[in-house]
Amino acid sequence: MSAHHLALHNLYSNHHSWLNAWLRSKLGNAADAADLAQDTFVRLCNRHEPLELKTPRAFLRTVARGLVIDHWRREELHRAWLHTIAHLPPGEAPSPETRELILELLDAVARMLDGMKPNVRQAFLLAQCEGLTHKQIAERLGVSVRSVERYVADALYHCYLLRYET
Repeated sequence: MSAHHLALHNLYSNHHSWLNAWLRSKLGNAADAADLAQDTFVRLCNRHEPLELKTPRAFLRTVARGLVIDHWRREELHRAWLHTIAHLPPGEAPSPETRELILELLDAVARMLDGMKPNVRQAFLLAQCEGLTHKQIAERLGVSVRSVERYVADALYHCYLLRYET
């Protein structure tokens, strides 16, 4: 067993129960807590650098907190989506399969947008969703047109990197 795997095994053995209990207190749900505790350790499996932790619980809590935020964001998206389709006429409601595909797409878009700086995200959304020109975006954000051009370019580059990351 490699040093990385041994360190991960020890971290899991010594702190999994504690992390699961901490997550349960945050989420109020044992099943979600168990899933996120497992996801926390899966994230650590994918790290390439060695695990030399002076404060392992603080480290685990930091990783898990990010997963909890992602979980809450997904739940909020799901609630908003269910609220939206609840108001559609019966014949226009999407099938369960389509609903799930749209939820996955919404989650992917939210994760992509979360990875952008606020000004970059705002400029990108104004350009892509509202069809504003760079000049209109600059006026709305109170920045120069050159800044908007840079923001939109940064957003497109971010999307490009995500597209070819997998």
